[in-house]
Amino acid sequence: MSAPADTLRELEARVRDLEATAHKTGQNLDAVLTALRAEVERLRSQAAAPAPAAPMTRWARVGLARTPGRPTALDYVERLCSDFTELHGDRAYGDDPALIGGPARWQGRPVMLLLQQKGRDTKSKIKRRFGSANPEGYRKAARLMDLADRFGLPVVALIDTQGAYPGLEAEERGQGWAIAESIQRMVRLRVPAVCAVIGEGGSGGALAIGVGNRVLIQENAWYSVISPEGAASIIWKDASKAPLAAEALKVSAGDLLELGIVEEVVPEPPGGAHLDPEAAAARLGDAVSRHLDELSGLDPQRLVDERAARFRRLGAYREE
Repeated sequence: MSAPADTLRELEARVRDLEATAHKTGQNLDAVLTALRAEVERLRSQAAAPAPAAPMTRWARVGLARTPGRPTALDYVERLCSDFTELHGDRAYGDDPALIGGPARWQGRPVMLLLQQKGRDTKSKIKRRFGSANPEGYRKAARLMDLADRFGLPVVALIDTQGAYPGLEAEERGQGWAIAESIQRMVRLRVPAVCAVIGEGGSGGALAIGVGNRVLIQENAWYSVISPEGAASIIWKDASKAPLAAEALKVSAGDLLELGIVEEVVPEPPGGAHLDPEAAAARLGDAVSRHLDELSGLDPQRLVDERAARFRRLGAYREE
């Protein structure tokens, strides 16, 4: 039995003894009994109160980011955008269904969308490789950024991938080079860029469209240089240690805000975005629109300079 329970039991016994003594001897023990009874009631109320919920672990957050039914990028587009026109192809190899985009109106505002789309069911997830893009996907993203600059369209990127596609064919077609070119192109955007991690944000596959003036993250999303399973496989040679890796990597939204990796954590409905997609979309839409409003008054060169300075500030180092 816990210490508070022991204390409560002892006080109840003492109250019974004093009541018996008062009844037997006729002594007036009301003052003592009143104080003891009040303490007994306090301890009883404390014991009946529900225990505070344990803080959610980082690995649990990763699980929520992967929960079936969590809204995908296109789910948010359907709720927040109008006039979305998907543009296809990288003008070099082909089209990539894992990384899509095109012009649209975000809550009425003209923007250029960059979307990592995982798919909604088994068939579409396989088609889109669970949001893991090939090089042509990142080259397509760079092409859309060129169009955004040309027509003065702010860029909105929704990030949701465990990483770039790791297949042999992706390496043969220059995966690393395509990611680097996409990052470089996004740094040089002369229009506002707001990025939001809506599920998983893994490695360079996420960063390729994540170089925004503002980076937001939903409450139960994660963002890291590597997935917890990947880190566990490298460090401990055991993917089952992913929960330990998640804690070490500090992948959760709260960690990223504290470290200055993101500007804002977008709250989700209780239990996660999958339980109330409409509310989740409304909160995400308002947050992105607010940051676009704040950036809209900046001139193109200042947008470029502030974006570059933002990413140069990340991390910690010491010069000897």
